Amino acid sequence: MPFWQRVASTAGGPVLELGCGSGRVSLPLARAGVELVGIDRSAPMLGRAIKARRRRRIPNPKSRIRLHFVRGDIRALPFEAGAFSMVLAPYGILQSLIRPRDLRSTLASVARVLAPGGAFGIDLVPDVPKWREYRNRVQMRGRAGGADITLVESVSQDRAKRLTTFEQRYIRRRGGRTTEHAFDLTFRTLSVLQMTTQLTRAGFTVEAVLGDYQGHAWDDRADVWILLARKQDRVRQE
Repeated sequence: MPFWQRVASTAGGPVLELGCGSGRVSLPLARAGVELVGIDRSAPMLGRAIKARRRRRIPNPKSRIRLHFVRGDIRALPFEAGAFSMVLAPYGILQSLIRPRDLRSTLASVARVLAPGGAFGIDLVPDVPKWREYRNRVQMRGRAGGADITLVESVSQDRAKRLTTFEQRYIRRRGGRTTEHAFDLTFRTLSVLQMTTQLTRAGFTVEAVLGDYQGHAWDDRADVWILLARKQDRVRQE
């Protein structure tokens, strides 16, 4: 979080966070004095973010959190052109756009709502071509609330489309009753070159590619890829 706080502190104007979820990035940044809007398509997650904002509001009017949450689609951002000085896309949110055209739409939308010269910060899960696939691996066993809990996980890939899917099943047994809750997450991996190319086509100049949140340069061994880009004064029209 300190990394994004340092980045956002240089915005010089309103900041937009894509896929803000429950506010785990937005809230700390707002408390640090950043004027920020968070957008997400999940009403339940935004509900949690709004509750957290109210719960953490500082009574002193001079320290009021300048933070708003909006429900919307990052592929078609519902804001005026040039409304933001900076856009942040942390926690690999752009990789949830599994169709290439959705990524292109999102980058174009970000370029539209950024002021000329505005900054765009992105982090990505590295492109690892040899993810190990497995099915129904027990990752955890334990007890909670008087019930036996088992977490079963599977990982699969579509290498042609560069998609990786994580599936998790939480199995709860209490007495003679068994309930199961399933969750899955699919993300698309991109190389640094591919992401840089997409950003350039959308009208951005990539200023830095980092390999960690301490600001070290990227290399093939990095656990995270961070791209810091800036909107060109004139966006290319294709």
